[in-house]
Amino acid sequence: MDDEKILALFIARDETAIAEVQQKYTDYCGTVASRILRDSSDTEEALNDTWLAAWRTIPPFVPECLRTYLSRLTRNISLNMLSRSSARKRGSGEAAVVLDEVADWLVSDSTDVEDSVNERLLTDSLNGFLAELPDTERSVFVRRYVYFQPVSEIAQAHGFSQSKVKSMLLRLRKRLRAKLEKEKQI
Repeated sequence: MDDEKILALFIARDETAIAEVQQKYTDYCGTVASRILRDSSDTEEALNDTWLAAWRTIPPFVPECLRTYLSRLTRNISLNMLSRSSARKRGSGEAAVVLDEVADWLVSDSTDVEDSVNERLLTDSLNGFLAELPDTERSVFVRRYVYFQPVSEIAQAHGFSQSKVKSMLLRLRKRLRAKLEKEKQI
């Protein structure tokens, strides 16, 4: 079933929307969750929470791209699960490494109005930064910092050496940091 029909089911509050989303997006969202959580039972829980979150938020919000929206829900839910547990002690996999790389410019999950405004400004800055990047650099950045792919997988996907990917990521982080400092986001 295509995304427009699935969204129509959500809007009509038809519970088959959940079954359709599960059938179409379990593999995709499961990959996102498993890269962060590295535990099959946690991944399954994150997916169930994703479907529930989609049910609760569609409507009133109707996403332009259902796949991206579900991916974002899965990612945020998985990151929240990771932070709530003592995941580092259990070997949280790639997520801990990636979060250490970007810890300088991550915004907290605060409900404070000022923090919410800052988070929105950071999001806009990140989107602008990504829009300026060539396709290859954008793909490497997104694979690492959105989908938490290991450097080895990114290198293999692009036909690069791991050292080239690491260098590219370092340069991209420096460019992003400079952009954020210029815009006084960090």
